[in-house]
Amino acid sequence: MIPAFAFAAYSGTGKTTLLEAVIRALKAHGLRVCAIKQDAHHIEIDREGKDSWRFAQAGADMTIVSGPEVTAVVEHRTRTLRDNLAMAHDVDLILVEGYHCEEIPRIGICRRAAGRGLPDAPERFAAIVTDDPSIGGDCPHFALDDVQGICAFLIEQAARMCAPEISGGRKPFCASGTEGCPEDGYKGCTTQERQKR
Repeated sequence: MIPAFAFAAYSGTGKTTLLEAVIRALKAHGLRVCAIKQDAHHIEIDREGKDSWRFAQAGADMTIVSGPEVTAVVEHRTRTLRDNLAMAHDVDLILVEGYHCEEIPRIGICRRAAGRGLPDAPERFAAIVTDDPSIGGDCPHFALDDVQGICAFLIEQAARMCAPEISGGRKPFCASGTEGCPEDGYKGCTTQERQKR
């Protein structure tokens, strides 16, 4: 399985802004990133009158719209985080916003100005990102603007979960825990590594 990390915080703390910065920094390291967002509101992807909207209105359970640069898959059902993680492919890391009750490593975010603290006990997080020195816990702590430090932590943790080296001619992540991909073509490996085999 591809290494996944959830970012957990109360609304208004800056999760999305931090995730944007982390994604940009990981991309600068040459990594391919999947972002998964759980939304508690009604999601409106299609526009009324568009062909894909018309297919959904006619009763299609899944609609796939594919163009020269982007492909969108819309399923008209609820999916679990596990469903969504299994759907991700050809990426090195998965970053998740939401799904607070799932058992994947979580990064807790706390902004003092938000006045809400962490959404869970400090010991429930793999790392904490905060500007509040009173937030305890034995896990690593990062400043809200320490994007490079957060990225280094994510890369180190993912490498511990999988292969010891990543990207840029180095071996990508593999859930097997060994360098590169096993001979049977492990599905968690990136496209680059599969092509080398």
